[in-house]
Amino acid sequence: MTRRWRLLLSAVAIAALLWLLLAAAERALALAQRFEALPAYLQWTLGLALLAFAVAAAAIGVWLLKPRRRRVPVPPPSREAIESRIQQLQATGANTAQLSGELGELDRRHHSGRLYVAVYGEVSTGKSSLINALAPQATRPTDARAGTTRAVSHHDGILPDGRSLTLADVPGSQEVDGEARQTLARDEALRSHAVIYVCAGDLNRRQAEELHALAEVGKPLLLVLNKTDQWTPDELAALITHLRQQAGDSVDAVLATCAGGEEHFRRERADGTIEHVRRARTPQIAALTQALLEIADTGAVALEPGREQAVLSQLHQATGTLEVKVRSEQAEAIVSRYARRAVVGALAAIAPGSDLVIQGALATAMARELATLYQVRLSDLEIEAFLKQARLTLRTSTSLVLAIAGNALKAFPGLGTLGGGMVHAVAYALIFDSMGKALAATLAERQQLDQDTAAAHLRAMLGAAGPGRLKRLAALTREALAEPRDEPPPQLEDRRQP
Repeated sequence: MTRRWRLLLSAVAIAALLWLLLAAAERALALAQRFEALPAYLQWTLGLALLAFAVAAAAIGVWLLKPRRRRVPVPPPSREAIESRIQQLQATGANTAQLSGELGELDRRHHSGRLYVAVYGEVSTGKSSLINALAPQATRPTDARAGTTRAVSHHDGILPDGRSLTLADVPGSQEVDGEARQTLARDEALRSHAVIYVCAGDLNRRQAEELHALAEVGKPLLLVLNKTDQWTPDELAALITHLRQQAGDSVDAVLATCAGGEEHFRRERADGTIEHVRRARTPQIAALTQALLEIADTGAVALEPGREQAVLSQLHQATGTLEVKVRSEQAEAIVSRYARRAVVGALAAIAPGSDLVIQGALATAMARELATLYQVRLSDLEIEAFLKQARLTLRTSTSLVLAIAGNALKAFPGLGTLGGGMVHAVAYALIFDSMGKALAATLAERQQLDQDTAAAHLRAMLGAAGPGRLKRLAALTREALAEPRDEPPPQLEDRRQP
């Protein structure tokens, strides 16, 4: 565009802007005149409405223009913190062999100086042939590494420049199904420096989902199209273009390879006979080898921190899962212990016709022990409020509790012959079991004693009367009553209001 045309367009734009400003000014004057002609009460009403609108618009503008407070990033888990948590779990008797083995494998790979590459692909993609082409020296898989599953085999090879290479053959989506496959894939991708995904054509839906899931790990990811000898050059170029569109930004490169194998053809001899020939096909993996060399050129200094942090993050989650499991088992033991005590105390404290509400020393002690387990501070008022809410819930559920206790006795017919008040004894076991589990679930979810949540869990637990739970409560009652007692049964503090 010439300078003259730019000046002309600028003049037209300025004229249009002036026209709009004059039109707006004229419209504003007209509105002002009409406003002055209105009665006083309408002027005040309209003025207040305009003022409220202006204040609201200003508030919205301030909110939109106000700089957002940046979220404080969650610090990554440290090696020391994870080791400390594992030691605490070991002190409880938990099985931490897998967690410790994963830390050992992290150190072993760190000190080996090798490039670890995880290779994925379905059984029909030529994944094994590609691994053999990349590591022809490995006549058989090396032993399974500590902390890894035996379903992952490792093949040690050497890159063209002499650097060591280890390829992890990970089961594909058709070899292992469901959640186990996803766990295998993710864990081995976390342990590796880079990831190769092998396909033999367009990606189906399952392969595309698997590829994008591996991309989320954050490692260098190569999509390799294998068996390229089955297409013409034009077909191969079109397929590579389509794979790049399917993968998008998930992969670092899309490469074409031919892993070798055997080729079959017929050859006519000089005497006119036909000979069927089989011979090994030369692997075409130069592009993939070069990509691996470029990844290795990055150096361990750049690759190891990301790999180590990925493994530690996974260990952080696995340790948390085990901590939840161990804490749940400990809470179950606490609840069972107090339910047994309640059974013994029930025979001495319950009179016919009394309700099934417990607000005594046993319930308070159980609440405090559960709070200590979940590292939540509970005041006396909070415990009292929880027991009060439980009393209200139980008063409306007395018939249900007694019916469940009667069904539990049917699981052990001989239990009813041990003495009177057995229905009430089983009922007390059910009450403590329900209260304890409701409180434990609330503390685990909320990290505080939320009364509404606890009440909801209590109602659910009182109604959860499956055969397994009935038998367990009946067995608990029988065991509690069969135990020899040198001391009198504990008396429950009755704080019922008249």
